Amino acid sequence: MALILNIETAIDSASFCVADDGRSVFSGMNESRTGQAAWLHRAIKEAFENNSLTIKDIDAVSVSNGPGSYTGLRVGLSTAKGICYALKMPLICINTLEIMALSVTDKATDLICPMIDARRMEVFAAVYDKTLNIVHPPEAMVLTEADFDRFLSSRKVLFTGNGAGKFRNLINNPNADFVEDNISAVEMAPLSEKYFTNNDFSDLAYAEPYYLKPVYLHN
Repeated sequence: MALILNIETAIDSASFCVADDGRSVFSGMNESRTGQAAWLHRAIKEAFENNSLTIKDIDAVSVSNGPGSYTGLRVGLSTAKGICYALKMPLICINTLEIMALSVTDKATDLICPMIDARRMEVFAAVYDKTLNIVHPPEAMVLTEADFDRFLSSRKVLFTGNGAGKFRNLINNPNADFVEDNISAVEMAPLSEKYFTNNDFSDLAYAEPYYLKPVYLHN
């Protein structure tokens, strides 16, 4: 059982959540895509004060570590590392696609494919089963109609995330379902608790954002 500060800045907005034993105690979100770093520091400080806690009360910091927005990833990880360095506490880095998959396990019947928009027809994607085992590892890809045929030919796949709409426009397959939910730091709480229990911590000195850079096609 642990009190963990979760930080999510990888996709569309910045958010944080303080969770106890994997359940959110309090949280905050900034819908604006600008000024995330300043907002994050201020909002976290104010939230702790409003809940009669201090940052020293937490046991670890967890961050959504990508793939996603380059700027957002840097903001989230630098904030998390700064707190961990200052308070000498462990850092937990969680793949953003895994967080997205967890957030829709209750809606999926078989496989889950989280997709993050990476400009044009590019996405970051992976495939998980309902217990979050990796079926297809994270990759940057340019979407085509035939993508995921080997799964869709015989299994139901739930596509989710802000990149899923691109694939919805390409295919017509009864085994493909879509939900374009967005995640926040609240969805990180069960995963960060599991990582903490398993002592699955990142090396504070060497932790870097998981950019999983998009591929570019050249003639």
